[in-house]
Formats: sequence, C-alpha cells, structure tokens
Amino acid sequence: MLRPARAGSRSSTSRSSTSRSSTSRRSSALAPVSAVGSRRGVLTGVLVVVALVVAGCSPTTKHQSSVQTTAGSAATSAPDASSAPDADLERFYSQRLEWEDCDAGECATAVVPVDYADPGGETTSLALARSRASGDRIGSLLLNPGGPGGSGLDFLASARDTVSDDVQERYDLVGFDPRGVQHSEPAIACYDGPQMDELTAFDADYSTPEGVQAAIDRYADFSQACLERTGPLLGHVDTVSAARDLDVLRAALGDDRLHYLGYSYGTQLGATYAALFPGNVGRLVLDGAIDPTLTPEQSALEQAVGFENALRAYVTDCQAGASCPLGGGVDDGMQQVRRLLDRARSAPLDTGDDDRPLTQALAFTGIAVTLYSESYWSYLTSGLRAAIQDDDGSVLLTLSDAYYNRSSDGTYSANQTEAFWSIGCADGRPTADPDEMAAEAERIVAAAPTVGSLFTYGGVLCAQWAVPEVGGLDNYSATGAAPILVVGTTNDPATPYEQAVALTSILDSGVLLTYEGEGHTAYGRSNDCVTENVDAYLLDGEVPAEGTRC
Repeated sequence: MLRPARAGSRSSTSRSSTSRSSTSRRSSALAPVSAVGSRRGVLTGVLVVVALVVAGCSPTTKHQSSVQTTAGSAATSAPDASSAPDADLERFYSQRLEWEDCDAGECATAVVPVDYADPGGETTSLALARSRASGDRIGSLLLNPGGPGGSGLDFLASARDTVSDDVQERYDLVGFDPRGVQHSEPAIACYDGPQMDELTAFDADYSTPEGVQAAIDRYADFSQACLERTGPLLGHVDTVSAARDLDVLRAALGDDRLHYLGYSYGTQLGATYAALFPGNVGRLVLDGAIDPTLTPEQSALEQAVGFENALRAYVTDCQAGASCPLGGGVDDGMQQVRRLLDRARSAPLDTGDDDRPLTQALAFTGIAVTLYSESYWSYLTSGLRAAIQDDDGSVLLTLSDAYYNRSSDGTYSANQTEAFWSIGCADGRPTADPDEMAAEAERIVAAAPTVGSLFTYGGVLCAQWAVPEVGGLDNYSATGAAPILVVGTTNDPATPYEQAVALTSILDSGVLLTYEGEGHTAYGRSNDCVTENVDAYLLDGEVPAEGTRC
C-alpha cells in the first residue's frame, strides 16, 4: 500500500538468513506522505476505479462464533486442541467455527487473545469467509491479499477469479481479516471522513525543523485518535501476533498443516508464521515477496527505486503510442511527471470539488496506484493528459480515492489505511532524527529523482505513535519447514524482485519462481507458466526447478 516513504530496488548482495535487529522491519518502509507500500488488495479495487467509479467494499452479514460454542449444522471438522503450543491456549485452538450464509459465501468468526502473553485476558474476533472445495478436498487455503490491512474476506470474491479452478476443486478458499482489519472486531478506527481527507492530501514541509515537527505532531494526533477509538488492541496488531492467529485458524479449521496464499505484505505474514511454526507449514505460496530483515530505511530506498523504474517503463510504453501526453524522450517524460508533482504542491490542481484540490500527495497516489499493473497504464495516461494539458486533477483524484477506499459520499469503506499505518508502527519504526532523515532523503532522491522525494522522512509517522513498538523476529529461517514457494516479479514496484531473491535465501526451504514482467505480484495476473508452477505446488507439492523463470 502507499505509505509516506517507501523503497525501491536493491543490490543482490546477500543478507543474513538468521538474524535482524529489533529496529528493522519489513520491506515497505513507513512513510507519511503518499504512503506507497506493498498492497496487493488495491489491485482488486482499481479494477472498478479504472472505470472511474470509486469502489466500496461489500458488507457482509454478521459473523458468529465463540470459543466455547458447539458445532452448528455447518461446523468445520473437529479441531485439535493438542496442537496448541501452550495449555492456556487450548480453548482457542479447540474452538469450533459456526458457518452461516453471508454475502461472501459462508462466514464465521474465530476468537483469539488480544495479548498472547496474557491468554486469559481480553479477546478479539477474526472474520472469515469460505468458498468450499468442489471436489476431493486437500484442506483449507487461507488467503491474504496484502496491505498490511487488506481484507481477505472481501478478497474472496476476487480470489475465485484469481485462483485456478483446479485449486478451487481441491481446497476450501478461506479469506480472513487479520486482527484489527475491516470486518474483524474491534477494527482499527481513527479519523472520520473529513479528517482522513485532510490527512491523505497533506503535503508536509520537511525543509525546516518546524515543518518536520508539524508533521510529527499531525501523525501523533492521528495515532492518539486510533488509540481512543480502537482501545488496547492497537498495541497488539503486530505481524507476530497476527501470525500466531494464523495457527489458531489452522487448528480451528481442522487442518494439521497450514496451506496459505499470501500476496505482498501477506508474504511477510506467511514468512513470520513459518518461522514461528515450521513444523506446521504445509504449502505456502508467498507472491510479491517482502524481505522481513530490511530496515525501514533500506525498504524506503528500494521501493522508491521500484516505483521510479515502473514509472519509466510506463513512460517508455506511453511514448510509443499516438496519444501520450508526455513529449520528447523518456527522460523528458519523467521530468514532465516531476514538474506536474511540483506544480500540484505549489498550486494544487482543480478537481471540480473546491474542498478537494489535487495536492502533490494525492497526485502521486493517483499515479502510483496505476503502476501496480500494466493493465492500468491507460488510466494513468488519461489522468496525466487531463492534468498536464487541461490543469484538471479530477482523474488522478479519483484514482487516489480508490486507493484509499474513499467513496463518493466522503466516507471510507475500508480501514486499510488506518490498519496499514498501525501495523507498520507496531512492527518497527524508522529513525525520527531530523539529520538522519535528511541524509536518507538525499540518498533516496539521488536514486529516484522523479518520485524519490515522496518516499522520504518516513520516520515522522511513528515518531510519537500512541503505543509502543512490538517489533519482529530475530530469525526467519524457518528451519525444518516443508518447501515454501516464493514468487517474484522482475519489475515489481511495490515489492522489488530483489526482495523475493532475498527471502528465498533467508528461508531454509525457500524455492524461487520468477515472473519476467511488470506489476505487483504474479499468480492470477501474469501467464500460464506461473499458474502451472504454482498449481503444481499447491496440488501435488511439486516445487519448480531451480532457476525457473516465466
């Protein structure tokens, strides 16, 4: 997902597969401006946006479950409480899920502890939706569309078109909303619609100490609102806790091993699960992989370069056509995009809504969201043509609104942005030292001169976050796990390909499948070669030969 400061490509130097500092975190550095991050779920929404209609998530019916309920008429197979890692967790591992008809298919709720260090304390509920296997069932295939903060429950409808028929014949597809996300209860809540409008349009001034502090104060206010409206769960939405929830879901679904398809941030969640429960790993597909050992600063640099490269690929393609609004050569076209971003900052473009002109932050989000897939490039052309030729920012604003799940009535239909920032600040925090952020900004802009400035000063977001950092793991090698399939796309802007290479080397049993192409993630949007290799793994446990490229 778009974050305030992000990262692009990195060198192929090896990373340690065994340790990371407690201050490092995932591959999408936190950033407070246009937040560009690893969000697979956005792709589904943009399919509606590209028709210039702002998408809203379909609500589902009320989910029901209890840690002490008996099985209903559509209950899952009996869970195994003996698989609980601690006796205090047996009541969660042995819960039976009660499935009821809902808009998404069949829905249920699982209950997990807010704090795994205090399993007798408060609990939180996770929303699930299921599409049953049509044939000889292998088990459940849990789905995570990315984010962090993407709704797996809402993603289930798209997954029916993404996951091959052969896989759907053998697996129950199970979409789940991680703790704090969308339909889970409580869901992370922070600002109302008008407040979110102001925040997502905010162009911070990092040229002065006063400007940096003003940005820190703005995000501190946001985080305090999150704490007040969400409650104690806000301090426990970290990825490690969410991965422990996955093992509860595995047991409650009646599966001995976890079978899982995770995109983008979902790869970090899956890798964390494998590190915590290597003996419970079944068939894990990690597509659009994140290197969980990266520091936020490394991530910001890599993602900035990733989006710079994706934009350059778009400009090259655009200029080969007859109606491209970017003249001259590719370098000239990139400079025209930069001038547009600068103009939106100094004099926001008219959008037809006097209260919502197109700021630089909104313009960049509208541009970046189309770089997740080359199939969206024509809509970027429309947006740039309107902005450059007619000073009309309405198309880019519509694209930005879709990214943030903003509906035409001014409400936000999903809490992905709030969850994205909250989970990120729980997992790890970039430096908030002004001198260090300034030095980092110079490196990023030098590496990505067109969009790099939008990936800088990421530390302001979490500098005064309302709850403490939780952190990640020291070891992601997942020693003893069954083979894990890692999928990387060579020109992925949000999770650069080098991170897939790195994660494969970090995981003791990682196997890399490479898709040579554009866009974010591969399975379900690339080619038959990727589909056949992923399907062979999910259906028969067969991993691709080393060096397989599609």
